[in-house]
Amino acid sequence: MTTIPRPKLDEHAPYYSRYIDRVPDGDLVAQLGKQLMDTTALLAGLSAERENFAYAPGKWTVKQVVLHLCDVERVMGYRALTFARNDPTDLPGFDENTWADVATGSGRALADIVEEFRAIRAATIHFARHLTPEELARRGNANGKPVSVRALLYIIAGHETHHAELFRERYLLP
Repeated sequence: MTTIPRPKLDEHAPYYSRYIDRVPDGDLVAQLGKQLMDTTALLAGLSAERENFAYAPGKWTVKQVVLHLCDVERVMGYRALTFARNDPTDLPGFDENTWADVATGSGRALADIVEEFRAIRAATIHFARHLTPEELARRGNANGKPVSVRALLYIIAGHETHHAELFRERYLLP
């Protein structure tokens, strides 16, 4: 297993520092696993009313946020896979708000969406655990900006931390 060093500033667009800076130093793969346990515990046992709660008009519900976590992890994971495999294809961006508006979470139980998140995160962890230093350092272009594989993995972790903080601060989850 390879240690995943923190990405340098030239390995990602400045926007992503807001996520990468949230990731503590240490074993990133272990942190991804701990996040999974912490976030699934945070979401366990919410009432149907709380599952559909949004802290303000026009904001996402708890279920929409978890679906958003799934979508972003899939997109960033695909980008990491593409670049780790040295594929030079420029990858497109995506509009998270458009995706959230059409995601089919309203008819699903939160527990089912959390299970989906659990499966996606398990795949991310397994993928990250086996990358070589050369694969982690590879770069490509996504949404018109250069990014490294290791930066994408840190973005995944920091993005999840960002939303876990919002769950606690704005959604008032325990």
